[in-house]
Amino acid sequence: MYEKEVRELCGRIRDRRPLIHNITNYVAMNFSANVLLALGASPLMSSEPDEMEDIVSGASSLVINIGCLEKEQMKAALSAVATAGRCGVPWILDPAGVGVSRMRKDFVSKLVSRCRPAAIRGNASEILTLCGTGCATSGVDSAIPGSDAVEGAKTLAATLGTIVAVSGEVDYVTDGSKVEQITGGSPLMSSVTAMGCACTAVAGAALAVEEDTFAAVCSAMKLMSLAGSLAGGRFSAPGSFAAGFIDALYEISGR
Repeated sequence: MYEKEVRELCGRIRDRRPLIHNITNYVAMNFSANVLLALGASPLMSSEPDEMEDIVSGASSLVINIGCLEKEQMKAALSAVATAGRCGVPWILDPAGVGVSRMRKDFVSKLVSRCRPAAIRGNASEILTLCGTGCATSGVDSAIPGSDAVEGAKTLAATLGTIVAVSGEVDYVTDGSKVEQITGGSPLMSSVTAMGCACTAVAGAALAVEEDTFAAVCSAMKLMSLAGSLAGGRFSAPGSFAAGFIDALYEISGR
């Protein structure tokens, strides 16, 4: 259903080989890096504060994921976001588990106030937490359907002047007014750790090669959906599905 649009995005990523800098959680690093490599992007994963200015100023986009926060990583993320703002590097926020603690909520506020993100991608619980709804959460997963977070996502996008993507069984992307609904994927995607984190990394790659931010995020979500559908049609268990998902991205990218 999304094949033409997705292949066009993949072609641009493959041709330009953008450098995507990821300050992400330890659980997601390997999977996110392999997903980006399958698309032909160049992933870099560093959380050393002293090299953030050098790295981010030369990157095509920046991905910030707060899944495993540590003080040095927080310092690095703040420096990276500030550099992205000065250098015009688009960055995307993954507020993983933002509802787990006050520290995470406060840190996200600091990040966003330092430099507006081009996009935010999270599950329904995370997006509702950012909207200040007081949504209860016990971890990084969400039991709330994405449809329940659409209005909150629209408000968040309009307030911050950013694009907000809500991941779930059905995905939603909004700029505060229009909303695009994306279907497909596979139920097994929720059984593979770091799948959402990798989705944010893919959106970061799309932002590196597409100036229309809304179109970039929509195309990234469609790419994840198409790869999930392909892998889900071939494998029936999480372990083989995870490897098959990376293979599907590689296949779609025409590499």
